[in-house]
Amino acid sequence: MGQRSTPQQIPVVVLAGFLGSGKTTLLNHLLHRSGGSRIGAIVNDFGSIEIDAMAVAGALGDSTVSLGNGCLCCAVDASELDGYLERLARPEAGIDVIVIEASGLAEPQELVRMLLASEEPGVVYGGLVEVVDAVEFDDTRARHPEIDRHLALADLIVVNKTDRAPDAGRVLALVHSLGDGAAVVPAAFGRIDPEFLYDCRPGEERVGQLSFDDLHDHSEGGAHAGHLHAAYDTLSFVSDLPLDPRRLMRFLDSRPEGLYRIKGYVDFGPYDTRNRYAVHAVGRFLRFFPEPWPPSDARRTRLVLIGSGIDAAALREELDACRRDADAPHADEHGMWGVLRYVPGGEDPGGEEPGREEPGGEKPPHAF
Repeated sequence: MGQRSTPQQIPVVVLAGFLGSGKTTLLNHLLHRSGGSRIGAIVNDFGSIEIDAMAVAGALGDSTVSLGNGCLCCAVDASELDGYLERLARPEAGIDVIVIEASGLAEPQELVRMLLASEEPGVVYGGLVEVVDAVEFDDTRARHPEIDRHLALADLIVVNKTDRAPDAGRVLALVHSLGDGAAVVPAAFGRIDPEFLYDCRPGEERVGQLSFDDLHDHSEGGAHAGHLHAAYDTLSFVSDLPLDPRRLMRFLDSRPEGLYRIKGYVDFGPYDTRNRYAVHAVGRFLRFFPEPWPPSDARRTRLVLIGSGIDAAALREELDACRRDADAPHADEHGMWGVLRYVPGGEDPGGEEPGREEPGGEKPPHAF
């Protein structure tokens, strides 16, 4: 059952959170530790973004859009946003990921709706990241009760300033309960691994083009230096046997909360002999991107799973169980339906928009 390939698109990540939560600190961290990737940023206020670093990194005007005229979700409509995205998605800009830093008063649901309504073919929605202040969380929740709804919408929640919160454990547990299954990451100074959000491109692959983090000294002893991977677990999975799409979707639908990120390529064998499927998952957010097999690439599944407190042995066993039996009959013509619901523009046999489902069967507002 061959499917058409999907052109490479730039993921657009929405970075939301109330005033003082640490969104700008997190964005600055991503710019400095981009893993070799070039980040295009859409921000409401330039005040705290380190303009010098971005300018030296290469064409400030090409890689950043500054909006100082109020809340993004109120100041522009979908067509205007498309104009900004088109500018950042131009091939000559060399952008790998776009981050929209919303104002502290923005409504995440509206921003996500605008992205899903985008007609810019060069981009694809990449998930909603909500940043909360662990120290001020109770006060923020009292002033802005809508934060509960924002957390329920998020795909990844960053609980920032846990180093300063005397009851960080209680806050993390509370956020977990409000996040409705979203992955929750504790952080200090907005320092999270960029691999949680996007695929990093090593600098040596981008000869002649600096990325933001090329400008900074990452040696031990620098400000807030340290190994970001220290608190997280990584599992690599390789299979020479194709995976069964139904089994893989059962695995993905039941993945644990501590599993922040899944990336790699899946071989579905006879279910699609022409394409491999790039997979991108951030928290609850999930996408598949079919693309032709490179002629020189061995046909096998390669996945990397990143999380905290995950049972690597149990996850590996579950992935092993997703392998398709070598002596299985021909592919079930309906077997790929579950996967195609997560392919941009993919077939939707159920007549609904493709996307993840909310408890009770309702579609989330940012179903795609």
